[in-house]
Amino acid sequence: MSFGEVLEHVGSMQRFQFIYVTLLAIPVFMMASHMVLQNFTAATPDHYCAFRHDPCHRFVHYQWWLLNATILNGTGVNATAAKMETEPCSDGWVYDRSVFRDTIVTEWDLVCSARTLKPMAQSVYMAGVLLGGIVFGGLSDRFGRRLILIWCYLQLAIGGTVTAFSSSFSVYCALRFLTGMAFSGIVLNCVSLCVEWTPTRTRAILGTLNGCAYTTGQMLLAGMAYLIPDWRWLQLAVSLPYFIFFIYSWWFVESARWLVTAGKLDRAVKELKRVAKMNGKHEAAAELDTEFLRSKMKEELASMKSTYSILDLVRTPNMRRISCCVSFVWFSTSFAYYGLVMDLQNFGNNIYLIQLIFGAVDFPAKFISVLTISYIGRRFTQATTLILAGMTILTNIFIPQEMQTVRTALAVFGKGCLGASFNCIYLYTGELYPTVLRQTGMGLCNTMARLGAMVAPVVKMSSDYIPFLPHVIYGSAPIVSGLAAAFLPETLNVPLPETVEQVEKR
Repeated sequence: MSFGEVLEHVGSMQRFQFIYVTLLAIPVFMMASHMVLQNFTAATPDHYCAFRHDPCHRFVHYQWWLLNATILNGTGVNATAAKMETEPCSDGWVYDRSVFRDTIVTEWDLVCSARTLKPMAQSVYMAGVLLGGIVFGGLSDRFGRRLILIWCYLQLAIGGTVTAFSSSFSVYCALRFLTGMAFSGIVLNCVSLCVEWTPTRTRAILGTLNGCAYTTGQMLLAGMAYLIPDWRWLQLAVSLPYFIFFIYSWWFVESARWLVTAGKLDRAVKELKRVAKMNGKHEAAAELDTEFLRSKMKEELASMKSTYSILDLVRTPNMRRISCCVSFVWFSTSFAYYGLVMDLQNFGNNIYLIQLIFGAVDFPAKFISVLTISYIGRRFTQATTLILAGMTILTNIFIPQEMQTVRTALAVFGKGCLGASFNCIYLYTGELYPTVLRQTGMGLCNTMARLGAMVAPVVKMSSDYIPFLPHVIYGSAPIVSGLAAAFLPETLNVPLPETVEQVEKR
C-alpha cells in the first residue's frame, strides 16, 4: 500500500481537505499584491524641474544679450532662440500627483540619474524571493512544511508592515528583501501541503484554484491601488492580513507524507487520526497505529536514506534530467512573465485598467490549461503554453508602435499563456520530485524562477541600445524551454513518488 492508499483510508478529499485547501488559498489572494506591488508603489509620475525645460534639466540663466538682440530685431521673445543654458535638477522635482499621489519614486526622487534605483528595488525583492527558495526549501524538507509556513506568515506580516514606515530607500530595500524571502516560503509550502494531502485525481483542479486565487489577487490589487493612492497605506493594506493568516495557521496539520519519510511515524499516525476523525472515518482512526503504517509502507520505508541534500537532485540520471529541464522551464517562464507584468506603464495611460486586464486574462487561460492538464497531460500543456507565449512575444516585434491596442492585446495573450505555464509547472514539479526531496527540488526551481525575474529588468534596459532586443530575448527563452519540457516524463494519473528509487524506476 502506498501513502495514496493510506490517504484514501482516512478520507482523501472530504471535509478536512476542503477546509485545509481553502485556508491555504486565502493568503494567496494577497501574494500577487506583494509580487507586483511596485507597479503602483513605485510608479513614476510626470515630473519636471523648477524653470521647466525637460523632466531632468533646469535653466541655469537666460542669455540676456541674445534675448535683447531678439527684441531689438523685432522678432519677439523666443526661449529656444535665446539658447538658454541648462543643468541637471539640483533643487528637486515637481510631480504630477493626479494619478499617483505618493510613491517611493516621489518620496526619494528616483528619477533621472537615480531612475535605475527603481528596478534595483524590485531586483532586491526578487533576490529575497530567490534566497527564500533556497533557505526555506531545504528547511521544509528538514523540519517540516507546517512550521516553516507559520514562520513565513509571521515574517511577511512583520516585514511588510514595517516596510510601510521605512525612513530611507536603503531601509525600504532591506525590508522588501525579507518579505521576498517569506513569499517564497509561503508559496513552496502551500503547494506541497496541497499536493501531499490530496489525491492524484484532484491535484490539477486544486492547483488551478490556487492559481485563480493568485489571479484574483492581481485584480484585487488594481482596485486597492486605485482607492489607496499613498504607497505607505497601500503597503500596510496588503501586509496586515498576514497577521490573521499567522494566527489561524497554528491549526494546520503537518504533512503526514513528510512525517513518514522523515521517520516520524508516531506523529504521522497522530495527524492521520486527526484527519480521519474530521472526515468522519472513526473506524479508520481506530485502526491506525505505527505498525499499520510500517506494514503498509514497508517498501518506501526500507528504501529511504536518513538524510538528503541538494546533490541528490542531480546524482542519478532521471533526477538529473528532471532537475535540468524543470529548472530551465521555471527560469524562462518567470523571466518572460515578469518582463511583461512589471512594465505596465508602457501599455497605456490607465495602469489600473491594464492591471485588471492582465489579471483577468489568467482566468480563461487557467481554465483551458486545467482541461489539457487533466485530459491530455502535463507535458503537452507545459510545452505548448511556453511555445505559444514565446511566439506571441516575438510577433510583437513586427507590430508598429502606433498600433498600441494590437500590441497590448498580444502582450495580454502572451501573459495568459505564461500564466497557464505557471499553473502547470507548480503542479508538475511537485509530482516529478519524490517526497523526500520535494521541497528541496521546489526550492531549486524557485531559485531559477527568481533568477529569471531578477534578469528581466536588466534585459529591459537593453532597449536603450537596440529597441527590439528585449522582445527577442523574452520570446526566445520560452520557446527553447518549451522544447526542453518535452523531455520530462508524464505524470498524469501517476501516484506521487516517495523516494529517489521510485523516480528512477518510473
